[in-house]
Order: sequence, then C-alpha cells, then structure tokens
Amino acid sequence: MMVQYFALKRQAPDCLLFYRMGDFFELFFDDAVAAAETLDIALTSRGEHDGAPVPMCGVPVHAAEGYLARLIKGGHRVAIAEQVETPAEAKARGGSKTLVARDIVRLVTAGTLTEDALLDARSSNWLVAIAEASGGCALAAADISTGTFEVGEVVASEIDAELARLGPSEVIVAEGSPFEAMIDPALLCARPTASFDSGKSEAALKTLFGVATLDGFGDFSRAERAAMGGLIAYLDHAGRGALPLLRPPVQRRRAAHMLIDAATRESLEIARSQSGSRAGSLLACVDRSVTGAGARLLAADLSAPLMDRAAIDDRLALVQWLHDDEGRRIALRDTLRSLPDIARALGRIAASRGSPRDLGAIRDGLGGARLLRERLALAADRPALLDALLPAFDGHGALVDTLTRALVPSPPTESQNGGFIAEGYDAALDALRATSGDARRAIAALEAGYRETTGIASLKIKHNAVLGYHVEVPAKHGDRLMVADSGFTHRQTLAGVVRFNAPALHEEAMKVAQAGGHALAAEQAHLEELLGEVAAAKDRITAAADALARLDVAAGHAVRAVEGGWTRPGFADTPCLEIEGGRHPVVEAALATRNERFVANDCGLSRENRLWLVSGPNMGGKSTFLRQNALIVLLAQAGSYVPATRARLGLVDRLFSRVGASDNLARGRSTFMVEMVETAAILTQATPNSFVVLDEVGRGTSTYDGLALAWAVVEAVHDDLACRCLFATHYHELTRLAERCDALSLHHVRAREWKGDLVLLHELADGPADRSYGLAVAKLAGVPPHVVARAKSVLAKLEAGREKTGGLAAGLDDLPLFAAALAEVEDEKPDALRSELAALDADALTPRDALELVYRLKQLASEADAS
Repeated sequence: MMVQYFALKRQAPDCLLFYRMGDFFELFFDDAVAAAETLDIALTSRGEHDGAPVPMCGVPVHAAEGYLARLIKGGHRVAIAEQVETPAEAKARGGSKTLVARDIVRLVTAGTLTEDALLDARSSNWLVAIAEASGGCALAAADISTGTFEVGEVVASEIDAELARLGPSEVIVAEGSPFEAMIDPALLCARPTASFDSGKSEAALKTLFGVATLDGFGDFSRAERAAMGGLIAYLDHAGRGALPLLRPPVQRRRAAHMLIDAATRESLEIARSQSGSRAGSLLACVDRSVTGAGARLLAADLSAPLMDRAAIDDRLALVQWLHDDEGRRIALRDTLRSLPDIARALGRIAASRGSPRDLGAIRDGLGGARLLRERLALAADRPALLDALLPAFDGHGALVDTLTRALVPSPPTESQNGGFIAEGYDAALDALRATSGDARRAIAALEAGYRETTGIASLKIKHNAVLGYHVEVPAKHGDRLMVADSGFTHRQTLAGVVRFNAPALHEEAMKVAQAGGHALAAEQAHLEELLGEVAAAKDRITAAADALARLDVAAGHAVRAVEGGWTRPGFADTPCLEIEGGRHPVVEAALATRNERFVANDCGLSRENRLWLVSGPNMGGKSTFLRQNALIVLLAQAGSYVPATRARLGLVDRLFSRVGASDNLARGRSTFMVEMVETAAILTQATPNSFVVLDEVGRGTSTYDGLALAWAVVEAVHDDLACRCLFATHYHELTRLAERCDALSLHHVRAREWKGDLVLLHELADGPADRSYGLAVAKLAGVPPHVVARAKSVLAKLEAGREKTGGLAAGLDDLPLFAAALAEVEDEKPDALRSELAALDADALTPRDALELVYRLKQLASEADAS
C-alpha cells in the first residue's frame, strides 16, 4: 500500500494527498501533520517507515467537503486519490490479495473550486494566468464555477491594478518569470514554461472550443494566447484531463472600462474595507441583490465601471424603469429570490461533478425565467436593455419539460442511492421499483411470520452493508434458533444480539438486491443522459443566467436608490463634475444607524475650474468630501443611481485616490515612500479626462520639504495633467497658487470654536480656511492640557517669528528650552474654580452642601476676577 501511496504522492508533491481507504480519506507523513494542525483533528500513527511510526490522520468521505474548505482556506492544495476499481475487480485482476487500484482524479485548489460548500455564493472565484510573449504581457482570468473567461493585454505596471480588480484565489505564472516576485506567495502557482507556449496554446484553444480559427473570438496577440494556454493547461492538470466549463474568451479592451489602480481601490474601499472585510465597503453598502449571481455581477460592475456612455445609459434606463414602479420592482425581486443559481449548477455539470440537485436547479431556474419573460414582455414601456435580455429566456421549453418529467420535485445531492428519477418517466424503472417494493413487503411479512412461529416477539429483520438482510434476536433467545431444525443459520454473535439467515429471507433479499441494483443502474443511465442534454445547451443556459443576474443588479440598484433618495446621474461631452447635495454612501449609512444626519455638499468642476484646493481642520470632513465625489463618479459609470440631489459628469477614464496614510514595510516602503509612489503614479498616468483626489501630499516629511512637494504637485496637476482634481491640504501657503493658476479655486470645510471647544460643521464653503484649528483638534482628541498649553506658546512664538522674518527660524530661536517651558507651565496659577468643580461629587451632595457650594463658588469667581 505504501508503495502505491508514494507513487501517487510523486504525482502531486505540492499537494496534501487524500488517499481513499474505504469510507475515509487518509493522510500520511508530513501531509498528516499539516492537515491535523489546520483541521484541529487527532494525529495518530500506523506502522513504521524507516524505523519510525508513520503519522496519520483521516476525514470521512461523506464529510470531506467541509474539511476541504478549511484546508483550502488555510492555503493548502489537495490531491484526491480515489479507488478506481472495486475489490471484486481487483481480485479478478490479480488474486485475493491484490491491492485495489487508485489514481488521482482531481486536484482541489483555491482557483478550481465548483462545489457550493467551498465557494462564497456572492463572490466570483477567479483563477488568473499571466504570461509574456513577443515583448508583450497579457492576463487571462476564468471563474470555472460559472464558465466566465476573459483575456487582455496589460503593461507590467498595471498588473497590480488588474489583480486588485479581480481579487483572484490563485495566480499562475511560468517558472522563473519576473512575475513570480510580483505575486503574493499565498496565491502563486508556478508552472513549467512549456505550458505557456503560444503556438501550443492556440491549438489547445481550437480543440477546446471546436473551431478551426480563433478569429471569431478576437484578434489575440501571442501574449494573450500564451496566458490563455497557461490557464487551460493548469485546469487540465488540476482536473486530470477533465476540463471544466469555459465560455469562449472575451477580449478585454483597456479603453472599455475606467482604470482604477490598486491603491485607489484600497483607498476608496470599493470591495473591501481597510480591515479587509466586505462589511464597511462600497459593495456592501450598495448591494441589494437577492441572488448570488446578481451579487457577483454587481461586484464586477463596481470593479470595472464602463466608458461607453450608451451602455451606461442603457443600464440606468433599466434601473429607472424599476425605480419608478414599486409593484413591478417587488414582483420581479420576489421571482428572482425564488430562483436557484443556475450558473454555478451548470459549472458543476460541465466539470463532470453534476448531481441530481444541479439538474433540478437548471429545471427550476429556466422554468422561472420562462415565466418571468412572459410577465415582463407584457409591459409596453420596456427599456432597450430589457428587450435585449428577454430573448435569453426563450428556447428552453423542451429541456425544462424533459427535466420536469424526469426528476422528482426535490432531487438529492448524491446520486449513488437513487431515488431522483420521477415515477412515470421510465416504465421499466417503475417495474423494477415495484419488484423491489413487493420484495420488501414480503420481507416485512416474513418478519411477522418468524415472530409467530418462534414465539420471539422481539425478533426483527434488519439490514447492513456487511450481512445484508438478516434475522436479529436478543442474546437470551439465541439458543432457540441455534437448533438444527429451526430453519435458521447462525451468522454472527454480538454482546447483546445474535444474527441469523433463513432460506426464505435470502430469496426475498436477492429479489430486493437484484431489482434495486437494476433500478439504480437505470437511474444512473438516465442521470448521464440528462447531464449530457444540459451540457449540450450550456451556451443558451449561460445566456439566461447572465440575463437573470443583470435584472437582479438593476432591481437592487432601484431599491438602493429608493432607500437613500439617490438620483439618476447625467453625462456631458466635456470633462466636468457637477454634484449637488452629494453624500458619502457608506458614511451616511453608518451615521443613519446612530440616528445622525450626513451633511451634504456640492462640487463643481469644469475646464475653467477643474482644481479645487480644500483646506480646513482635521476631522472636518475633507477626506470624506474627496472620497464621496470619487465614489459618485464610480457609481455613475457602473450604471447606478448616485447619492446626490443632482449629478452630471463627463466620463472619467482613470480614477485616482491618494487619501490616507499607510506603509508597506514588507516591501521596504515607509509611509512617506508609499505616499510618493502613489503620487508618482498619478503624475505619470493621469490624463485630461481623469479624476484625481489628493489628500495632504507632503505631510510625511519635514515642513519645508512637504510644502515644496505639495506646491510642485499642485502645479503639475494644474499645468501638465489639466485634469479634474480635488486637493486637500493643511499648507495654507498653497493658497497663494490661486494667483497664478487660473483653473484653481479655494474652498474650505467650516469649523468654529465655541467657549474654547471646536465645533466641526462638515460644510464646504468658498475661500481658504482662516486657520487649521490643529490645537483645538488636539484638545478634542484628549491631549493633556499642559501639552496643549505648551503648543499654544510655541505656536505664538513661531507665528511672531514668521511675521518678523517671513520664516519659522526666528520664532524657533525665541523658544525657551523645554525644561524652562515646562516649569513655566507648571508655575501657572491653577484655576481654582475649575479645580473645585472637577473635585465635586454631585451625587453625594445634600441640599445644605449644595447651598454652601454655591456660596463657595461665588467667592472663588470673585477672587479670580480680582486677580
């Protein structure tokens, strides 16, 4: 057995080997140690190898999916080694001691999952391959759970952005390629270079899709063919020759979608919040879909907003059609909510992992789609996109009829026990079931007869996988059936029972077994036939699944718009951004949970007024204002209503957000280095049609360095990029740029100090802020009073020095040493009135104490006025 195990292990050295032994998958050696730690199960040992016990652990076959999910989530790959012949076949092949043959039937990896238990229903599961050829670079991506397949050329600097868009579970590259160093090791899978040969890849693609040329799919470059070939070769390797569902590749054009780099996605928290969770993200805030397919499509829409104005308007028109009619919207969502995920069911069927339940999902999903089409087609005011979607629901009548007649209403997940073919579909199968049923009734009659003839009321006829049907009596009655003329043959004695066989029981058991075996074989034959019919219709089924998902997304957008009072955006031919009453959707939703109101603000950018310099205190809302406008642009081009009272914009080709401070110490980058890398990307990649939000450029270095950098960046954005930009800053000196930059205007977030406390109004106003309110914010944050007092003293001297010399140096020269300054603060006379109030325990006061306290406080106030 261990010889066989090691031979299989050599086929998948980078995987944990699930070695089938009866009803368990067993793991040995280092695989067992790793699995036991990840799964938190017992690690045992069995036998010896090289003089040491062999570590071993196992999981039941019937519960393997749950364990696989935990292993994949833990970063492991798993090879499934199944028994590929029965013990009887092994015995016939080589004798009674011949080992049952086993083979690896599948590699289970993060990017090749199709089972519902291993996947998130509301998220796509992307497998990505990156390749280079003829000086070009390309990325191919597939979600085999639905068959989605896309490919496109990329430049090396955009690989991070594409991976951030897709969020892949696994990334395949050629061994030794420069891409290895760019990929997170937890995602990386390096494959032989030969897998990425563009010539072999083209032949593999033609074979896969049954075409003589790829021209009908697109004009693919050598790099694109290499990337697709690498992906298909990996799928072939993982499936051991059985390829999953793959639709013809869609060639992705860079100009068709808004480009968003990885830093911007993280900054805007589009699909994940800063903590890495879905909660708190734009996607979670917007998502009102009622199907898994709709949720996956919404995530794709938000990750790649459109650049085609006509396509955006088509999406918005469908949203408005549902937004304006509540009854229509509710009816559609109720229907969609009842439909199964036919895309994922089809993915399992195409990957030869389909079950009777998957066939039932196809039946119910297509049947529901047909009824939906009949109802929607009656509307007279249908938008163009709906008319384009409805034909996808036609042409499934024959398949739905066949599946309806063939399957029971609720088919099981497993097929080996039968029971999924409906009565009346196959007369021969019905006859076999009747024979089996008659035999079972005969066995029940035998049980009653045996009880009567033996006088043993507790006698039972039972069944198990080892003995089959047998008679079982309590041990105290066993001797009565042991006698030679009893008609019973002893089979097994256990602690509390004795088991027997009988000729009549054996005869009826054979009828049950034969009829049941033939019935099961007939059901399996029907299953294969039905699976084949569904697989043959995969293109039409995927079109229906896509149409249902698009309807779900549109209805979800309509619901979200009604909930939040969002509006339909309009588009202009010129680069502009006109927002009235704009809000940040995620922040507004968070405030609503606390019954607080979000303060809306306007934004108006045009060719003549394309750069806003926004100043004001921290916590005043500058960063929120910057982000909310970026999110409004993203939502609009994704085909959603937006959180504003009015919105009109020119299409944005690239979106950049440099907001917030973070480091990347693993790659040797400090906070300031990350800031400069992201700023450099903006200055080298933005175009006049881009939208840029920049927050506090230069704050990570010295005052003069930071001011100089911020000054130069503002000039570059204004003069060189000439794009729409919101630039938030604390450097008041930058307001001087309004004198020379014609398209720059000054704005600030309003704040006031009231009785020594800072009041943040979160309102945007014209002109620069009068000051930064930094010390007030420090006080609000709980900085100790003596530190705030010292800061006031330092600020006064710095500002005095700047007034004298125009710089900070003179003010610094006037500052006393820290120790002297601290003594100065400590020598300040304490506020007796405040001290008295601070020491007061109001709950402990009696009426008389309270009266005396009032007189004492009046006395302290008088003394303070006199001093």
